[in-house]
Formats: sequence, structure tokens, C-alpha cells
Amino acid sequence: MENSDTMDLTRIFDMIEYPEAFRITYLANAIVFPTYAAIKKDFGLVRAEYILLACLSHFDVLTAQDVARISGRPRNTISRAVHRMLDEGFLGRAPDPDDGRQSRLRITPSGRALHDRISGYLNRRQEEVLEALSADERKTFSRLLKKAALNAAELSK
Repeated sequence: MENSDTMDLTRIFDMIEYPEAFRITYLANAIVFPTYAAIKKDFGLVRAEYILLACLSHFDVLTAQDVARISGRPRNTISRAVHRMLDEGFLGRAPDPDDGRQSRLRITPSGRALHDRISGYLNRRQEEVLEALSADERKTFSRLLKKAALNAAELSK
């Protein structure tokens, strides 16, 4: 027999006027909130600081504006993260020759090492939350999420 929490979730998931948005939010919260709380506790980083490291670990050079665009996070939040991560030595910066108002950011070796340690936190939590899906379901889910996210990015332009 289902417990009342599960029955309540099933009910809201099935009856709310925007079921997919509600379910996506619920899933994202289930992964993000406990993981970023653990990252804050264990490494002293807030979400924007880690997102900055994550983005820069996959691109050679980005501006703060690029990171905000890629991550969907507010630019002022990313700017605060840039200053702290520069002070901590996890990032390096150089003037952008094409735009004097921007700085080109790079992750440092210590920033990359920190990212590598932290990325496992998010990966483990993601696996825990999605373990109910079969391998085929997981591939389909991933493909559909990517398609929807890219569409959302287009709508944001």
C-alpha cells in the first residue's frame, strides 16, 4: 500500500494543470537541493560557484556572460561567483580583446581538480534519483530532456 506522501505526489503529478513542469521541477529539486547543500558543507561553495567551475571545465575560455547564458543563472550571481573563484585561485582571467568590458575566464588546475571532486556528488545523486528507469528509458528520457531544454533555450532568445 502506498504511503500518504506517495499518494499526495501521485495526485498532484496527475491533477495539476501543468504536470510536466511540476514533475521537472520536483526532479530538479530532488537532485539539486541536497547535492548543493552537501557541496556547500564539504567544499564551502555555493551553487553559482560550482556552476562556474562546471562550465569552464568544458570550455577553454568563457566570459561571465557566456556562463550565465549557458547555465540559465542570473548574470549578477555568476559575477559574484567569478570574483570569489578568482580570489580562491580556481579561475584565471585575461581582458577580452574584442570587448574591453568583458574578461576571458579559464579554469586553473586547482579549479579543475575541485570540479572533478565535486562532479561526483551531482552524478551520484542523479543516479539515485533516476535508478527507477531502465537503460532504454534512461536514454529516451535523456534525449527528450535535451530536446526540451534546447527548445527552452531558443524560446529565451
